[in-house]
Amino acid sequence: MTDMRPLTAARRRPRRGRSRVGRVLISLTLLLIVAFSALAAVGWYRFMRPEHDIVAGKPVVLTIPSGSSTASIGLLLTSSGVVPNSSMFRWQAKRSGSDGKLRAGEYELTTGMPVDDVLAKLQRGPKIVSYEVMIPEGFTARQVAARFAKQAHMDEDELLALVTRGAEEFSASYPYLKGAHNGSLEGFLFPATYVVKEGTTERAVIEMMLDKFDKEISGIDLGFAKSKNLTVRDVVIIASILEREAQVADEFPKVSSVLYNRMKIRMRLQICATVLYKLPPGTTVLKLSDLKNDDPYNTYSHDGLPVGPISNPGARAIEAAAHPASTKYLYYVLTGKDGSQTFTTDYAGFLEAKKVNRKVFGQ
Repeated sequence: MTDMRPLTAARRRPRRGRSRVGRVLISLTLLLIVAFSALAAVGWYRFMRPEHDIVAGKPVVLTIPSGSSTASIGLLLTSSGVVPNSSMFRWQAKRSGSDGKLRAGEYELTTGMPVDDVLAKLQRGPKIVSYEVMIPEGFTARQVAARFAKQAHMDEDELLALVTRGAEEFSASYPYLKGAHNGSLEGFLFPATYVVKEGTTERAVIEMMLDKFDKEISGIDLGFAKSKNLTVRDVVIIASILEREAQVADEFPKVSSVLYNRMKIRMRLQICATVLYKLPPGTTVLKLSDLKNDDPYNTYSHDGLPVGPISNPGARAIEAAAHPASTKYLYYVLTGKDGSQTFTTDYAGFLEAKKVNRKVFGQ
């Protein structure tokens, strides 16, 4: 029988070439693991390290613009020192489920805040204190100042100074205020509902109202008024009278036509509201001496329009002042308890309407 042992032993001898390859592969694998670990450590350090030197605890007021991404918010927070690293901020936003849920607005933060606290605050949204102030059509400048002072907790004296004497300060940006009588902004403080954030300055509120006036007047065709040699200020003066004389807005164009018709034939306007404007607040009954005073707002003693608006008109009144109804009316008298008036073309008709007025109102 043949002896097989030498052959078996030969087959079982280790192959030294393959063994060396294995050791090399293991060594390379270990080196790669070490290298990747080192790279990961460096990357994590760069990811977590502060991008700026931060002194913690300093107050920061920061505004997050509407539509900001988490990335842009992170950059803003980092540049302000609120968080140390924008990349880390984004990572924690995604980890916590805050990504895409951060709200725009103004925030009071501090430098070096914990990122989780910042994320929680930005998700809740800004703590904004604001006041909604409604200014009705026909309010005077003084009434406007009083309402903002009361409802938005502003300085009434400063508001009064601006609306009654501050036209020159604003005339560079709002040219129609140039040469306003006594510097009054009367007529151009557009009636609307305004949202005023706490801390807004009195001047900023006035600019807000003037900007609103600009926007509204830009949509009104002043061509007809200009063809009658009337300026923007003249149109506003007429509109301010409509707000005080007409109780029914649908009658604005008719009352406007009376003013145009009287001016055309050089008849004095004789508008009671223009006289009342310069009398003490609350005055409702005019005396003969009131009609004869020489005040430049008195349309009984002076020809043409008064020297300035007598209230702050809304869009419907301005539209009617720019586009009066086509009539031959010269007079109007309050005859309806709903505020409606009777319009006439002659004085005889006016006297008849006065009889109706006395019968309806018992005067």
